Order: sequence, then structure tokens, then C-alpha cells
Amino acid sequence: MRPPDRSLLPSSRGFAMTGSDDPAAGIFRVTPSSIDPTLFRQVLASYPTGVSVITALGPDDKPVGMVVGTFTSVSLDPPLVGFLPDKKSSSWPQIEAAGRFCVNVLASDQQEICRRVSAKGPDKFAGVGYDLSRHNLPVIAGAIARIECALHAVVEAGDHWIVLGHVLGLEVTRDDDPMLFHRGRYGGFAELA
Repeated sequence: MRPPDRSLLPSSRGFAMTGSDDPAAGIFRVTPSSIDPTLFRQVLASYPTGVSVITALGPDDKPVGMVVGTFTSVSLDPPLVGFLPDKKSSSWPQIEAAGRFCVNVLASDQQEICRRVSAKGPDKFAGVGYDLSRHNLPVIAGAIARIECALHAVVEAGDHWIVLGHVLGLEVTRDDDPMLFHRGRYGGFAELA
């Protein structure tokens, strides 16, 4: 295995600014203006993600929430999880102000809940069943898992935020198929034979 061409590695600004293209090796020099946003989305859509609803109580004690495909485990010690809301989100500031949130991992049969919560408007939870946890966080009925968190850190990352949550409690609530998002479509998991 040959060592990497250091001239193609990212600079401190996050872009490879020197070196040459090597199409045969799949290496292309990246500059700040060379990434087409449509191509960027198309390529990254090739990576399937789970679908979760991040919930909290708003200042009026009504549930607020947002659908994310960016939820991930971050650390075991201390127990941290993360997700990446868009800076244009109208729900994220309300969740951030609450100081804690619940990650509700959706099952593959919860597409209607996903549609309702991802819709614009003030009443995203009309017809969505939920209970309040002991941490006073909305837990969506039928979600396959819940992870309750205190807000740990928020880091700026381009047009998104990286949100870290310190886990307060978690539970698998149903042993079922998770909802997945891939190339603009929702589905479930299929085990390989």
C-alpha cells in the first residue's frame, strides 16, 4: 500500500488546495468552489441513515420536535450522543432553550409520525401519541428506543450545528425494525441471507 500523497490532504481550512487530480485513483483536488451542492447531496444520499425525532417541551409546555437523520453515538465515557440540526431550523432554538431533549428512534411503521413532525407549522404533534418521561420530555408512543439527554455542547459546523447531549436515561421500548432513509425514500432493514 502506498503512503498518501500529502499534497491532497485537507489544509487547515478543510480543503485540499495543492496536488493534482488522479481520476484513475478516484482522487480529485477539492477547492472551496468546486463542490456542486446537488452532487454533494446526491453522493451523500447513497449513505442510509436512521430516522429519529428529537423532542423537548417548549416554553408553553407543549411538545416541540424535529426529525433528524444525523443522530449518532459519540462517547461511552461520559455517555454522549449527537445530532446535527440545520441552522435554518425553527424547532432547534426551542429545543436548545429547553436545555434537554429526547431522541425517539422511529420504527419503520412510523412514517406518518415522521411526516407530521417534519411538517412546517405550530401543531406538529396533532395526532401523535406521546407520554412525558420522568425527565419531563416527550417520548413518542411506539418509538423503538428513547435516549433522554441534557444539552452538553453546541458547536458551529458550516450551515449546521453539532449538538452533543449527555445521556440521562435510555431504553429500548420495542423490538422492531428501524426506519431508514436512503436516496430520498423511507424504508426498513432487510437482513442479508
